[in-house]
Amino acid sequence: MYTSERVRLREYKKEDMEQAQKYVNDPEVKSFLHPGIPYLYTFEDQKKWFEDNSATKDIYSFAIETVADNKYIGGCGVNSIDWKNSVAGVGIFIGDKNYWNKGYGTEVMRLLVGFIFNEMNINKVNLNVFSFNERAIKSYVKCGFKKEGVLRQEVFRNGKYHDKVMMGILRDEFKETKI
Repeated sequence: MYTSERVRLREYKKEDMEQAQKYVNDPEVKSFLHPGIPYLYTFEDQKKWFEDNSATKDIYSFAIETVADNKYIGGCGVNSIDWKNSVAGVGIFIGDKNYWNKGYGTEVMRLLVGFIFNEMNINKVNLNVFSFNERAIKSYVKCGFKKEGVLRQEVFRNGKYHDKVMMGILRDEFKETKI
């Protein structure tokens, strides 16, 4: 477990699966997560994800839980690792909208990046974010991520094409600051 003032990153539990499925099926949450057609995620899909991620050594998935009341509010993780070049790809979602716009995502990302640099000895962390997710982009910049590139009109959402923004942070750029 990795803990900050308000959040804890912990292992996923079977008890989280029903709520996780509800979070990822919320249309607004889903619009930020998947570049493809946002189809409904069944409980069987969620169960298979849980079983597959529990068995792998190449992906690190964490449930996000509040410190105050141990409430599961979302997930994050290391989605890809290039050990040769020391690069990790990450992702995050806060599924409970009561925790949006309150700094929880920024706090979670700092914990996750700290874990990667300090425990995994990785040199670079990268991520992709859709250009319309301005809240996330601001959060990543607060954490020290820099825009590295743009894939123009890569995602079709709500009748329009949007860019996919690639961001990254290097170990020597990561500075611990209290959020």
